[in-house]
Amino acid sequence: MKKAIITVVGKDTVGILAKTCAFLAENGINILDISQTVVQGYFSMMMIVDVEGAVRPFGDVADGLAKIGDDLGLQAKCQKAEIFEKMHRI
Repeated sequence: MKKAIITVVGKDTVGILAKTCAFLAENGINILDISQTVVQGYFSMMMIVDVEGAVRPFGDVADGLAKIGDDLGLQAKCQKAEIFEKMHRI
């Protein structure tokens, strides 16, 4: 299993979860865990996903998620889990 961390943050709008999950499903990526909340109109979501079965290279997946974020006026990032963990250990 190859895990990645997806974070999505920004002003809440209709379709954030639907578009993100549809993109992941279309690319063969399984959601392992998800947490989301809306606080005073701002959306925040963190997903742990398994990218081992992805049909596109990791960089293309990360770029695709960033585009979804841009289209919705949000910031969407995808990082390999091992990099995410090392960055947040400092």
